Amino acid sequence: MSKEIRVSQRVESIPKSAIHEMTRLSREIEDVAFLSWAKPTSNAPSHIGKEVSRAIAAGLTDGYSESSGLVKLRERITEKLKRDNNVEASVSQIVVTVGAIEGLAAAVMSAVDPGDEVILPSPTYSTHANQVALASAKPVFVPLIEQENFRLDLDGIRKAITAKTRAILYCSPSNPTGTVFSEQELRELAEIALEHDLVVITDEAYEYFTFDGSKHFSIASIPGMMRNTISCYTFTKTYAMTGWRIGYLCADQERVPQIAKAHIPFAICAPVASQYAALAALEGPQDCIADFRDKYRSARDLMCQRLDRLSNIFEYHKPQGSYLMFPRILDPAGADSIAFCKKLLREAKVSTTPGVDFGPTGEGHLRLSFCVPEEMINRAFDRMEKYF
Repeated sequence: MSKEIRVSQRVESIPKSAIHEMTRLSREIEDVAFLSWAKPTSNAPSHIGKEVSRAIAAGLTDGYSESSGLVKLRERITEKLKRDNNVEASVSQIVVTVGAIEGLAAAVMSAVDPGDEVILPSPTYSTHANQVALASAKPVFVPLIEQENFRLDLDGIRKAITAKTRAILYCSPSNPTGTVFSEQELRELAEIALEHDLVVITDEAYEYFTFDGSKHFSIASIPGMMRNTISCYTFTKTYAMTGWRIGYLCADQERVPQIAKAHIPFAICAPVASQYAALAALEGPQDCIADFRDKYRSARDLMCQRLDRLSNIFEYHKPQGSYLMFPRILDPAGADSIAFCKKLLREAKVSTTPGVDFGPTGEGHLRLSFCVPEEMINRAFDRMEKYF
């Protein structure tokens, strides 16, 4: 008789991703209308691939780069941070990472010890909580104020702080809610962090996709906050570079060497070909960003119009940013969001993401993505209207 395979308890305790489970189930059904994939369906601008081809032909991509990334790329990143985020940083404060995800993982590992607590607004991106758990720390979920478009509950955050609290991790614009935390909220959050000497770890993946006058604000731009902030960014969303797996982080000069100690065993360095792709993205035309933003705003408006026609099934807050939204399911069956989404997939051939995957206050919701073509949105909602 074979012995049971032993695995890490901290890994075993992490629930299976409902996002990836729905993707797997969707592949088993023909002609699915996808509203579950939070990845751009657009291609990256063509000049990016052309520049990478030149780098490959020149033999520039076959070896490692410095673990922190190509110097020229980090120089361009510092220029971007100053221009678009009002963040002053030197090249030595930048680490190029394997997407924002690896940067966030390295950030968490550098900031906490086993048994420490990390505050996460809920709903939140499921990977954030899993990264905290993998670091043997404890995720502490503080509900967002849903009735006010998922606003930060700053009083709730204050009350959640204990002697074990070491960090606050948030995403703005938000995955999954589409909320953009205001400058005022984040300035108050910074005061809390400085008062208790907490590290603020930010996921700013959707920084360029804000709508209706909402503006992205980087908390590291507040005087005195760089010391207490690890800011994580990605090229994935901005330039539709999902498959390139390239991002970066910015932190205090003294903190970066400690982050690098986690980054190196995770990745050694980001793929060099992808670093040249990122360099091409920053140095090339930037009009694609506005084009993507206009496309997502139009798709968001269409999705809201279609949801309005299902007001007996869903209620929602109009997203201020990202390309995601998080409607509450009014149908009693939606109390179990996994069962609801699986049934919708099987019987209506519409793929969505269960809200339970995004923290304890995510249950009873589903996540919808509007980075898909508008014909896909119409097809999905035509099917849902017929189904319900």
